[in-house]
Formats: sequence, C-alpha cells, structure tokens
Amino acid sequence: MSLMSSLPGHGDMPPPDKTAFLLDFDGTLVEIAPTPESVKVQAGLLASLRRLRAKCADAVAVISGRPIEQIDFFLGDVPYAVAGEHGIAVRRSPGGIIHRANLPPVPSAWLAQADALAVEHPGVRIERKKAAVVLHFRGAPDAGPALRDVADGWVASDPRFHVQEAKMAWEIRPAGIDKGHAVRDLMRAAPFAGRYPVFIGDDVTDEDGIRAAVALGGIGLRIPRDFADPAAVRAWLAALSCGGDDTWGA
Repeated sequence: MSLMSSLPGHGDMPPPDKTAFLLDFDGTLVEIAPTPESVKVQAGLLASLRRLRAKCADAVAVISGRPIEQIDFFLGDVPYAVAGEHGIAVRRSPGGIIHRANLPPVPSAWLAQADALAVEHPGVRIERKKAAVVLHFRGAPDAGPALRDVADGWVASDPRFHVQEAKMAWEIRPAGIDKGHAVRDLMRAAPFAGRYPVFIGDDVTDEDGIRAAVALGGIGLRIPRDFADPAAVRAWLAALSCGGDDTWGA
C-alpha cells in the first residue's frame, strides 16, 4: 500500500516524474505562531523539500499569503517556485523575476483607520502588504467582530477589494486573485506543466488552491481532513522524499 492510498478517499499518486507539489506554508509546513515572524522551521523540513524537489525534477512550489521575501527568509532557495500574497506575486524559478498582478493600491484612508483600530484594540496587529492590508486579532480575539464590520464597510464602498477570512485575521485584498490563480499560473509552465498537481493547505484561504488543483486533474489535501497537523504533513513529505519510486504507487 502506498502512502497516498493510506489517506481517506484517495488512491495512488503518479510517479515523481509526473507529480508537482504546491504547498501552503503557515499551518501546513510549519505550526501557526503568535506572530508571523515567530514561526519555527522544524529540523528536517528543508532537507525533505530538497529531496522532494530532486525527485520531482524541481516541481515543488510554496504558495503562501506571506510576501515572497518572507518565504525566502524561512526557506531560502529550497522551493523552486514561490507565490506570495495569495497569488498576487509569483516567482516561477529561483532568482527569477517576481511577476505582480496589476492591482489597485489599498486606499490610504483605510490604512490610517487600520492603524487607529490597533490603538483602540490593544493586541490587534496591522500587516501592510503591497496590495493588501491584514487585520490580525490573535492577540485580541474579542476585537474580531468589530474589525470585520470595519473591513466590510471598506469593501462595500470599493468592490475592487474583498475580505479574505484567515486564521484570527481579516485580509482586505484585491478581488479576483487568489491561491487558485497561483496554481493555474505555475501549472502552465515547466517544470510544473503536464504534471499531477498535489496542493496541501490548512484553512479557508487554501480552498481556492485546492479547487484549482482538482480542476487540473490533481488533488487537494487539507489539515485536519487529510493530515492531523503540520507535523503529519512533514512526516509524509519526508517519507515520500526518502522512498523509492515504488513508494508512490502506480
């Protein structure tokens, strides 16, 4: 029995020369931390991803809500491709050009109001991205509904944006660009094109990536439906990267 067939509802994967991995970062490869900068990359993850990339002839990507620069800080040049900000920015190869969607900037009035909300609700953290702003309330859970009301008011006044639910956060970002967009973008070109996409994520922001992978004939896996936690994902990737081709099934 292959490792894939041990997962509920799924059969065998194609061999590694026909498979591509598209992996979320926070909550999937690493555990969620109190702040984005305090996550820990567990021992062995980088080695597993390097081995996996060698087996799959480079077809390994990380697709994250973080900016690409933050993924580089934690993972270096280990993933072949990286998509950041939920698909707004895509780098298709190591050291390659970062392609950014042509999107409207977040209105300055929203950013000023976001900063005021952080003062009004101690523990709220504001994360500014190039085309989005994130209202983190992990440090102030009771503030979540009030922040959502403000965010809903913003997007009601400007339909170019929408509110993306995340774990203990609301991200106000341009409409029409998501992790599914990133999956489709990467799967159009080498080394991903023509392969069986395996997308792994952990929350609602990953559902677009899962749907895109399935629509392309692949599979979408999610914590906790298919894996108990990031440690289980890491163990599975480590086993795949160390095993022979027969580990992958037919």
